[in-house]
Amino acid sequence: MTDRHHLLVRGATFAAVGDRGDISGVRGGSSPDGLFVRDARHLSRWQLTVEGAVPEVLTPVADGDTARCVLVPRGGRQEPPAHTLFREQAVGDSSFVETVRVTSNRPVPTTVRLAITADADFTDQFELRSDHRTYVKAGAQRSRVVMDDGIEFTYRRAEWTSCTTITAEPAPDAVEETGTGARRLVWALELEPHGTRELVLRVMARPHGDRRALRVPRDPAAVNAQLHALEGEFVEGVAFPTGWPELAAACARGLADLAALQVPATGPDGEELRVPAGGAPWFLTLLGRDTLLTSLFALPYRPRTAAATLLALAATQATGAGASRVGQPGKIVHEVRHGELAHFGQVPYGRYYGSVDATPLFLVLLGAYTERTGDTALARRLEGHARAAVAWMLDHGGLTSRGYLVYRADEGGLANQNWKDSPGAICCADGTRPTGAVMAAGAQGYAYDALRRTAWVARTVWADETYAALLEQAAADLRDRFQRDFWMPEPSFPALALDGRGRRIDALASDAGHLLWTGLLDKEYGELVGRRLLEPDFFSGWGVRTLAAGQPAYHPLSYHRGSVWPHDNALITLGLARYGLHDEARTVAHALVDAATAAGHRLPEVLAGYGRDTHPEPVPFPHACVRESRSAAAPLALLTAVGGA
Repeated sequence: MTDRHHLLVRGATFAAVGDRGDISGVRGGSSPDGLFVRDARHLSRWQLTVEGAVPEVLTPVADGDTARCVLVPRGGRQEPPAHTLFREQAVGDSSFVETVRVTSNRPVPTTVRLAITADADFTDQFELRSDHRTYVKAGAQRSRVVMDDGIEFTYRRAEWTSCTTITAEPAPDAVEETGTGARRLVWALELEPHGTRELVLRVMARPHGDRRALRVPRDPAAVNAQLHALEGEFVEGVAFPTGWPELAAACARGLADLAALQVPATGPDGEELRVPAGGAPWFLTLLGRDTLLTSLFALPYRPRTAAATLLALAATQATGAGASRVGQPGKIVHEVRHGELAHFGQVPYGRYYGSVDATPLFLVLLGAYTERTGDTALARRLEGHARAAVAWMLDHGGLTSRGYLVYRADEGGLANQNWKDSPGAICCADGTRPTGAVMAAGAQGYAYDALRRTAWVARTVWADETYAALLEQAAADLRDRFQRDFWMPEPSFPALALDGRGRRIDALASDAGHLLWTGLLDKEYGELVGRRLLEPDFFSGWGVRTLAAGQPAYHPLSYHRGSVWPHDNALITLGLARYGLHDEARTVAHALVDAATAAGHRLPEVLAGYGRDTHPEPVPFPHACVRESRSAAAPLALLTAVGGA
């Protein structure tokens, strides 16, 4: 049986375990293996053996909030297993809990030797990515201390200290060395005839700088009770569509995932917040663009999420003093990391500002939140942050000098700094990549919406009519320029981007749908774009492809050049509805809901671009995040766009 990885997620903590509940510590592959807290691997090995051998799987771990499997000792058809093992695992805040029930299948007393081999290598998550990079860690030391009821692993490098504490009930009979740095916790369990014994193993991970009074839940059932209570809070008050049960189920699943994906953050005054992470396994942290779009999708149903997101991003907004890595005053952060490599500056993502669109999206969310909720206090509190964000768009962002938001490749960081941020994502139809400055179409739509919404806030909340008029004029000028410079008459479609010389990057891409969402296009142009996105080269049957098929640059398994992204399609659906293309909006919504239904009502980060006509089931994308906040919130956006139709 192939050992797949199953993700257990709770806030900034996740575990990836195999079909038998083990962690092997193998590096490489599309998913990391282990228990992770704040970008560090706090369990790199967790392997169960019985009588010195790896047991066989009767029932493998299935996807869910709890990992459960059934195992038996290896044997033959003529020798029924002497006992059966039932494993149950769950992840809490900085913790991992497991119960192992061993049941005897014999009518006489039996002694079973059971062992857990454990290790914690404290590897930074960036070291486990398949980009073949290596990082020097001078002076790093690991230590192991045996305790009465378990073992503690500690890692030190200069001022950086992390530890993992493993305790067991009952305490192990022995803790053995393995010769590899791992330790083996051993029990000799005496079983009555057909009797059962239970072990409870608790793992506490303490990342560097975490001084909270942590408490490990007593067992997986206690973890589940906490998570279900949180999920109930997220679902409470949401009216699911009764006439479309599949959409209702996708919304419920998405809200449950959003509950699990809340990570801690800090507001401008040091207040503790919880905001949506990007996604698991690779992005279980604050990502500006992702968190903003998730909050926008959820705004009609979970406005508190939007408020927390705005406060967290205001607290990390770049200022004139100490702005780091492509950060200029007023710019909204792209990514925040807490791991060892970020701490020592070996990766640029401690606070990384390589995003051209997080700043306008911050303003879009602030305006939308204020209009939706009527809460003007937050807009007044964040007035300085909002004005700084506008100033960044006009100044460093390029709106005044270049007429558009502009970015350039960041050496050592991201080559592309719009939502399609993989190296080859912005390209011509033939695959040619631009050099120098890039003006991505979607970002201009966000800028237009940001200017208009901030003008409304300035007029209605800040009582600044002069500033409001200035922003409205800037928005109108941007709209006129865009339709002159980006519109390609031959395909009757906007360019994906302009290069530094103002030449059109002519790939036909889904980003045009974002222009509908923001209202940047005139009605005539918008209707042309909306209908074009539903033609077969764009629409796969599971959603709109990021790049229309038939172009040399298209590839159905490319991250951004032919795949189908649920959040991208959610924005397109909202845009279609905005332009009155309700039939088209329903077509895209039904496709996404069908894709969710085929995967247990959960939308992944991204799907392959293969057509539904030749592939009757959605084809997974090989490196997609299993749980992703934008995709989790996408069904809510569909509900907003088309209702329960």
